[in-house]
Amino acid sequence: MRLIVFDVDGTLVDSQADIVGSMGDAFAAAGLDAPARTEVLGIVGLSLPQAMHVLAPDADNDLLVTRYKQAYADRRQRDGAGQGSPLYPGARAAIERLHDLPDVLLGLATGKSKRGLDALLAAHDLERFFVTRQVADFHPSKPHPAMLHTAMAEAGVEAADTVMVGDTTFDMQMAEAAGVAFFGVDWGYHPAARLTYAHTVLTDFSDIDAALTALWG
Repeated sequence: MRLIVFDVDGTLVDSQADIVGSMGDAFAAAGLDAPARTEVLGIVGLSLPQAMHVLAPDADNDLLVTRYKQAYADRRQRDGAGQGSPLYPGARAAIERLHDLPDVLLGLATGKSKRGLDALLAAHDLERFFVTRQVADFHPSKPHPAMLHTAMAEAGVEAADTVMVGDTTFDMQMAEAAGVAFFGVDWGYHPAARLTYAHTVLTDFSDIDAALTALWG
């Protein structure tokens, strides 16, 4: 068996509206000026405490994390879990196509919480596709390789038969630390030029089939 592990934000879903909006609400609730949009998108993929430390190293980290979680939950309740985080074009078709391959398992590794990921998957009716789901609640932040180590253990797949697909340098560094292949995507939140460890950088979800054939034969 082979394992394909996807990042979520910036790879499968375009969640920048939810993330940037919730970050602005969180900073406002804490009495702080919101960081620039580019700064916020630059930390997508990190777990919340690490992200807040990067954005506001001198602020009350716990307060900002709490305010962000509340702002995100409020937005999700108001707008729906998938409204501000739509799937990228071609994402669902690729997931369904890869899921149907007899020798392929699919997984997720994300800086989201379990609650947030579960709500997002339910909103897009994607729960059945992923045999392993690694979230920030139970692991050190990316780029620590713990998420990938656990995903491989749960799937029963070795590193040589695993590929990580993501849009950020945090995804890339996690894959490198875990000794697995990495496919970058050019539609996410970090410039594709920074994904220097990538075996390839996908420009469309339809590119993934050829990339997998080139990687594994």
